[in-house]
Amino acid sequence: MTTATAPPDPGGLDQDLVRNEVDGVLDGFLTRKAGTFAEQQLPAEVTDVLRDFLHAGGKRIRPLLCLAGWHAAGGQGRPRAIGQAAASLEMFHAFCLIHDDVMDQSDTRRGHPAVHRTLAAHHTHGRTSTAADRLGTSAAVLIGDLALVWADELLHTAGLTRRQLTDVLPLIDVMRTEVMYGQYLDVTATGTPTGDVERALSICRYKTAKYTVERPLHIGAALAGAGPAALAALTAYAIPVGEAFQLRDDLLGVFGDPALTGKPALDDLREGKATVLAALALRHASRVQADQLRLFLGCRTLTDDQADTAREIIVATGAAHRVETMIADRYERALRHLESAPFEPASADLLREFADSAVRRQT
Repeated sequence: MTTATAPPDPGGLDQDLVRNEVDGVLDGFLTRKAGTFAEQQLPAEVTDVLRDFLHAGGKRIRPLLCLAGWHAAGGQGRPRAIGQAAASLEMFHAFCLIHDDVMDQSDTRRGHPAVHRTLAAHHTHGRTSTAADRLGTSAAVLIGDLALVWADELLHTAGLTRRQLTDVLPLIDVMRTEVMYGQYLDVTATGTPTGDVERALSICRYKTAKYTVERPLHIGAALAGAGPAALAALTAYAIPVGEAFQLRDDLLGVFGDPALTGKPALDDLREGKATVLAALALRHASRVQADQLRLFLGCRTLTDDQADTAREIIVATGAAHRVETMIADRYERALRHLESAPFEPASADLLREFADSAVRRQT
């Protein structure tokens, strides 16, 4: 393992500095890949599209929490190997998002055209719009696959010790399995809204709480040699705050400002996402309200006026208020666990800041 370290971080876990370091790792990696592609006369658009996607936004939550886990478990400094391992999680996340947008047929991501839309627009010459769309979808799947392969390459070339790889690879495998399982639950439940809150919570837990918060923390802690007790302490914080994060996302998907969220406020309604918000609305709706709401949830041609009516029903059933209460409860539970956890102060501070942003964010 290389002993070189990143520049000193006087703030311990300064979020902007961490994000810049992660972006530097990803930029350097893609620059090297672009050079290899040029030598082999492969299309530059592959690395260009992936680079543009990574630079189009994103909070680098998973690398940040990975490094928080490293410090929480007693990891010293920030070795470059640890930084690159953390950055590999962002490359894996790119794979997830690119494929997610294909499955959801989403036009935008982070306020920009989704990768499959970008590629379709790039290849319109000499093709019908249908053929260009099909090509864009196929090419996006391949670029997403490439991001998955490169996430592995980033991890395995980071310079981790054999012991670190032995400790972390099972967690990487579990994280990937869980997010695929969560995505499968999401895909199969979308378009068939019910009042099954537990089903919606399972999707929330696997697709977000574990993937976004728990496993990145575990991976960072494992790299620092953490034992079962430290991992359990991280889980006690991660699951409630991760669920709160997704519950806030569900509210923003229906009531958020598109200028801030970067995606249309109609998408979740048009797709008929099986969210806790939708499940609570259907569970507590009158028969008339439920019948009307079912007509709107999953309607691909939903109009703005119909969406406004759906929002009014959701509010009238008390679903939005109940979700806010669930967010507050999970936030308080996470902070209680954090207060008693034996974490290094800088990482505890960052986790407290993350919990605050998870429940209060507007993007």
